[in-house]
Amino acid sequence: MLKSALRRDFVRKLLGLGTAAAAASSGAVAAMQSGGTSRPDAAGLSSPGGLTNLYQARSGRSRRASSWDRTGRNNDYLTVAPGATATIADISGAGCIRHMWITIAHEEKDFLRRDVLRAYWDGETTPSIESPVGDFFGVGHARATNYWSMPLNMVTGGKPEKEARAAMNCYFPMPFARGAKLTIENQGVKPIRALYFNIDYEQHSAVPDDALRFHAHWRRVNPTPGTVDLTNRSNGFLKVNEVVNLDGKSNYVIMEASGRGHYVGCNLSIDHINPIPNFGWFGEGDDMIHVDGEVSPSMIGTGTEDYFCAAWGYPGGFNAMPYHGISLAGPHDDLIEFQGKWTMYRYHIEDPVMFNKSIKVTIEHGHGNSQSNDYSSVGYWYQTEPHSPFPALPAVDQRLPLSEDASTRSYWKTR
Repeated sequence: MLKSALRRDFVRKLLGLGTAAAAASSGAVAAMQSGGTSRPDAAGLSSPGGLTNLYQARSGRSRRASSWDRTGRNNDYLTVAPGATATIADISGAGCIRHMWITIAHEEKDFLRRDVLRAYWDGETTPSIESPVGDFFGVGHARATNYWSMPLNMVTGGKPEKEARAAMNCYFPMPFARGAKLTIENQGVKPIRALYFNIDYEQHSAVPDDALRFHAHWRRVNPTPGTVDLTNRSNGFLKVNEVVNLDGKSNYVIMEASGRGHYVGCNLSIDHINPIPNFGWFGEGDDMIHVDGEVSPSMIGTGTEDYFCAAWGYPGGFNAMPYHGISLAGPHDDLIEFQGKWTMYRYHIEDPVMFNKSIKVTIEHGHGNSQSNDYSSVGYWYQTEPHSPFPALPAVDQRLPLSEDASTRSYWKTR
């Protein structure tokens, strides 16, 4: 009895767990010693749980879909003609995608906004993932940067960064019961010269009935309809602050879904083309989340930078952290405040927003929706199927980023 108590205490200290969690962990150890299992599902779909649970035995089979050269030579890529779609994974049966790695060599300008990633679960005909490739992996405006977060990252630098080439990684788990299909469509006018990919997944005999499906959807409004004429120099910060917005009806919509599930975050890209006179910060807009059909949102934030877990604007510019950060930072100094193109991210890994019937995640574009900036985003969530079809993906010319000249001219019109 004393040895058992000491062993439980050791497990608790080793894993840094509370009493209840330690009891469960010691039970797992006992189950392993007896040849049993403590996994919550027989298929072994439960997450490895980071370093803590890597020692636990798992069932299933690890597999990979990749672009490796079937001749055994070194041409480990696909070419994709203009207008064509490449299937990068076509999986039968039950399983879970654990990791996606993609890199693209494409001579097309802004190809990270032209090339589109889609995913379909269990034979569905409308995608559960639909986004330009670059935005899906966490950086907007067809840019590539060297940044990291827990679920998504890009790896680049030097000349590849200037050419918007990057290794792009995703670690969101994506379960499926009867099959999975992932594609990339080339919506450019030049061929994708080289599409490299590794899709790492597990095969299982089944997945739990309550396993929700992963979803991601890209949106853009350019420009957002401002409620204040900021070309009027008298409409400064104090005037804008008088605008009242309690229902969020005119907010920018990050994502919207019907069914049961939980929202797990987003990235938001802003091109700051309509600053408030003599006030260069673009982020006074509050996040507002409507759950289960609420007319008035029950979750209301205190400012854009606050939702993205920063404060007092983004004084530090670029930063990359596990659950939040700035993956792309435009110019910012004493003269030019927050000009140009920015991407920020917030992932609700530890605090997902649950919904039983529906959810609508929105954010003001400036306080009271006062500003007319270029907003685009990718929302990420898990939900039951079937999901509501996404709004149609805008045509290529409606997805491309503003040129630097156009962005700068617009910024200085009101700044």
